[in-house]
Amino acid sequence: MLTFIGLGLYDERSITVEGRDALRSADRVYAEFYTSELIGTTVADLESYHDVEIDVRDRAGVEQRPDDILEAAETEDVAFLTAGDTMISTTHVDLRLRARDRGLETRVIHGVTAQTATSALTGLQNYRFGKATTLPFPYAHGADGLPASVTDTIDDNRADGLHTVVYLDIKVGHERVEEDEYMTADIGADLLADAYPDLVGVAVARAGSPAPLVEAGTMADLAEREFGDPLHLLVIPGECHPLEADALVELAGADREALEVA
Repeated sequence: MLTFIGLGLYDERSITVEGRDALRSADRVYAEFYTSELIGTTVADLESYHDVEIDVRDRAGVEQRPDDILEAAETEDVAFLTAGDTMISTTHVDLRLRARDRGLETRVIHGVTAQTATSALTGLQNYRFGKATTLPFPYAHGADGLPASVTDTIDDNRADGLHTVVYLDIKVGHERVEEDEYMTADIGADLLADAYPDLVGVAVARAGSPAPLVEAGTMADLAEREFGDPLHLLVIPGECHPLEADALVELAGADREALEVA
């Protein structure tokens, strides 16, 4: 049995009760934290809190060399952990399909996602979000200006009146950085301000933590602020329902006159 478990968004306690029980009863536990991390804890704290040993894999160890994980799942109960909700990344879907090709039973235990938490924290309705995008560090995409994948997503969503989640780049174990690097909302806003200086955005920091932060402003304005510890993301509101606009004003300090309200 191979059980994929989402750990939630912040620390060792963010996991669901169902996920906790499955984790603690597993014979072997693997994890990856290159797609996202739990900023409020460490692997050692996870191991201590749940009384397990965790084998943390890098990208190659999951995507290119997963055979030992799959072989273990043939005879044991194996848990595979990710931050947030498992199966959000195609990496995990691929691993599940490989397991099924071997005739292994698989199970998915969900956790809270950054997108659902963002919807709750901002008051923007989940069904009014369009396609999400990821804003990479400039050195990661190697081109001048914003990637078309970012601008096309924002422009298409805005044309349809939809909100956009802009995930901010994380570099874990990257050859170009000496230590893990997390794009902050001010850096992301500064990059976006080149094309969208007057566009209203919402910075969401530390979603899932005891003290999340939600602040609205133009991209040029957000680029001048500080938002504290990671993880951060940006939201670009589309056409807002009046209740959504009320929420952004009250919860994020938005200027109602700057919002597009239906």
